[in-house]
Amino acid sequence: MIIVTGATGNVGRSLIGILTAAGEAVTATSRGITEADVPRGVRHRQADLTDAETLRPLLDGADALFLQNGGPSAHLIDPHRILDAAKAGGVERVVLLSSQGVATRPESLSHGQVGRAIEEAVQQSGLHWTILRPGGFHSNAYAWAEPVRAYRTVPAPFGDVGLPTVDPADIAEVAAVILRQGGAGAGGHSGGTYELTGPSLVTPRRQTQAIAEALGEPVRFEELTREEAAARFLRFMPEPVVETTLSILGEPTPAEQRVSPDIERVL
Repeated sequence: MIIVTGATGNVGRSLIGILTAAGEAVTATSRGITEADVPRGVRHRQADLTDAETLRPLLDGADALFLQNGGPSAHLIDPHRILDAAKAGGVERVVLLSSQGVATRPESLSHGQVGRAIEEAVQQSGLHWTILRPGGFHSNAYAWAEPVRAYRTVPAPFGDVGLPTVDPADIAEVAAVILRQGGAGAGGHSGGTYELTGPSLVTPRRQTQAIAEALGEPVRFEELTREEAAARFLRFMPEPVVETTLSILGEPTPAEQRVSPDIERVL
């Protein structure tokens, strides 16, 4: 049995589909998961990463755990309690969905310090572990869906700054390979940390052009100032996350613009 946390998210939803299509027994879990969120016949249970006790019953008899790092709620989770519950339930290996920012923004509270603490808990858990560090997701562009639909406009800052954003489905494919390769060696991935990016740099302005090409209609790019973008992001992100996110989008480090070969290597 493989337990997938964050099962209604962009990575988790794809991962559930990949694992079930491969014939794996899966339990999908998130705070508000319902039958409509999973393929027919997939076991699903509501649980909250910020309350490890809600996960404990799901982990009994499981072999592997896909642990989402909590996203904006990462600072509220206790990874040691989650991992202790996993070990008590018989879990042997864990794949952690972390963030590239752990390495590239170590001074950041939201991306570096909290993420590092979760990674260290996984590394010290006594389980066979693998850490996935993706950069920005392609699916972040969903934030533009409504203005594109209503006004044929993409509002975004830093229109000509490129990043190698990654498709969440590719992250899920990597996770599935590692979760399915059981045994002590975990297929050679035990103890590995993988940086997951797309194959090339893409700018918001180029993304806008791609959306226009897909629609067959003009779509206008509206460049936001940093302040305007911050006001929008604060609607759904805590302030520390907003500040670090804007820094990555506007002043990426060379490491954040590097195209990693790890997805191709694993797959």
